[in-house]
Formats: sequence, structure tokens, C-alpha cells
Amino acid sequence: MLGICNGFQILVESGLLPGALRTNEYPKFCCRWVNLRVEKTDTAFTSKFRKGEIVRMPIAHKEGNFFADDATLRGMNSNREIAFRYVDSDGDAVPDSNPNGSVANTAGVVNTSGTVLGMMPHPERASEAVLGSDDGLRIFESMVEYADASRDISVSTPKSMVKVSPGLKLLFSHTPNYQNQSASYH
Repeated sequence: MLGICNGFQILVESGLLPGALRTNEYPKFCCRWVNLRVEKTDTAFTSKFRKGEIVRMPIAHKEGNFFADDATLRGMNSNREIAFRYVDSDGDAVPDSNPNGSVANTAGVVNTSGTVLGMMPHPERASEAVLGSDDGLRIFESMVEYADASRDISVSTPKSMVKVSPGLKLLFSHTPNYQNQSASYH
């Protein structure tokens, strides 16, 4: 599951990712290109990157200041849940490279299994070199590679199960009355 910008806010507010997103430290809308350092590469979203690699993507937000209390941040660091950090062109996470005041220069967060990513930068706006960068494209290529390797992904909740199989066939099981209902999408 990928949450970009407001999608990241939803993932945090729903409890799927730790922390909170607040108004930027400098309370105005931020729209510019930033440098990010890749912190974690063993996820469904970052396998096409190298750890420590510096990439460029744009941001566009007013409420992108990631916050976590000290105990949560220690846990996130211990569990390697920070996927991207704001950095300068040398790869240093310094205050001047942090566009919104995010704690520990945090730009992107994953869950412990690496299957949920929330990030404020916009990889979809960095998918063509002619537009300034194609670094964001590798997030989507990583997702495709992960899906191809998985071939059969199941997501379960307490009351339902959705199974995604090759060919984008979705199988739904909600209650005994609806078992074995399926829908195919082309």
C-alpha cells in the first residue's frame, strides 16, 4: 500500500504507520524539488534503489511535518521503518535540507514488513527525466517487481479477505452468503 502526500497522512491517521503529520514548521505551502537519501532497500517500494543513494523528487504540501515522540522514533530506527530522509546534495541530513521541520529529516516511512509506504515527496511527479528526474519511477518498478515475485497476494481483515491472483482477478469472501464471488478486471 502506497500513500503519497495526503495519502501518507491517511496511513498515519489510520494507524497503519507510526507518527503524525503536522503543519510545516514554516507554516506555508512548500512546493519544490528535494534531495532524499534512501535508508532502506528491502521493501516492496525500494528494491530498485541502493542504500545511501541520493534521489530527487518534488514536494508540494503545507502539512508535511512528520512527527514522532522520542520513544516512537527510537522504535522506528530500531525497526528500520524510515525509508527516506531529506538531505543536502552531499547526502547529509542537515536542518537546511529539511523543507518542513520533520523530525530526523524523515521524508518516508514503511511498516515493519515493508509492504506499506507513506511519503510526502511525489514519486509520480518524478517519473520522466525530461521533467527533472525519473528517480520516482523506481518506486513503481519496485512495486511491480514485488507483485510479480509474490504472484499471489492475500490481504485479510477481521471480517473479510481479498485475494489478488495473476491476471488481476479479485476473489472476495465477506460472509457465507457471498463466498466464491469473483470479479475480473481488464
